[in-house]
Amino acid sequence: MRSIKFMDHDGTIHDGWVFENQVGIVQGDIFTEFKRDQATIPMSEIKLLPPVAPSKIICVGRNYPAHAKEHGVEVPKVPLIFLKPPSSLITNDDEIVLPPQSKQVEHEAELAVIIGKQGRWITPEQAKEMIFGYSIANDVTARDLQRTDNQWTRAKGFDTFCSLGPWIESDINPLDSLITCRVNGEMRQMGSTRDMVFSVRQLIAYISSIMTLMPGDVILTGTPAGVSPLAPGDIVEISIEGIGTLRNKVVSQKE
Repeated sequence: MRSIKFMDHDGTIHDGWVFENQVGIVQGDIFTEFKRDQATIPMSEIKLLPPVAPSKIICVGRNYPAHAKEHGVEVPKVPLIFLKPPSSLITNDDEIVLPPQSKQVEHEAELAVIIGKQGRWITPEQAKEMIFGYSIANDVTARDLQRTDNQWTRAKGFDTFCSLGPWIESDINPLDSLITCRVNGEMRQMGSTRDMVFSVRQLIAYISSIMTLMPGDVILTGTPAGVSPLAPGDIVEISIEGIGTLRNKVVSQKE
């Protein structure tokens, strides 16, 4: 099932599902018990919102060896995790805003894992039961600030620095899915989730040994090599096999 969150023409927010460019409303709790109404609303008549409202966004750094190499750093021996604030969330066709504090903002194409159950101390064998589905993310990063700060909250945490969507796909192969990123139609990143140092199951086990995972929480699993600077007017398109394409325009901060 392709799950979304959307606003209708009356301004009411709904959970929904997508079938062949038609949307149906989901009644109930998408993480427990729900009922799907027939998909009869054209996608053109709704406004997509970020597909979940997470309590936290947990990100994994340097999880692709080629990305670590392009920055001249070692691959970590255990997952390197950090957080992005939920206030950084945008979705498909929203604008990425370049903040005045940074001169080098870059894209990072990533597979996002959406947690469906509350859990702590999850084993790798149990991890699949924790997954609600998968989405596409752009872990937008102020690279110059990341280099100067001792930790990455500022560089990763600006409003609009976590694009997620356009929907959640319930069933893909996270062990071997192609990830690409194009800027203005030019290929910048291409990799496969098979290149990840730590698998999705390993990441869930590790993170849940530190903090309780809640329904709707998002795990960003790292980015392949090829990150590059963004400029006002750029169109960033990230595609993941089995999910679709996430598209955003880049703009300058308005005065």
